[in-house]
Amino acid sequence: MKSSRTPKKINGIVEEVFRIYGIDKAHDEYRAVRIWNSVVGDNIAKMTEVEKFFRGTLYVQVLSPSWRTELLFRKKEIVTRLNEAVGKSMVKDIVFK
Repeated sequence: MKSSRTPKKINGIVEEVFRIYGIDKAHDEYRAVRIWNSVVGDNIAKMTEVEKFFRGTLYVQVLSPSWRTELLFRKKEIVTRLNEAVGKSMVKDIVFK
């Protein structure tokens, strides 16, 4: 018996399951947190720790005041790069603490 359906890639199936169960937004938020280190690079990653993602805002703990100031200047660039990496505009703001 020949099947008329074409095979699907596993990540497409996973995304469809997330959408069906209503957890696609939570998964996207998790991805934004998970890719922080690769988006900002090793130097910034060593000086920061993502605490949470809530309602479009990423909360990041910064280890020194000078790095916090630097990151405030680069916030718009980082938001843009995070959204590009996730593939949608979900990060609206970053709070550096």
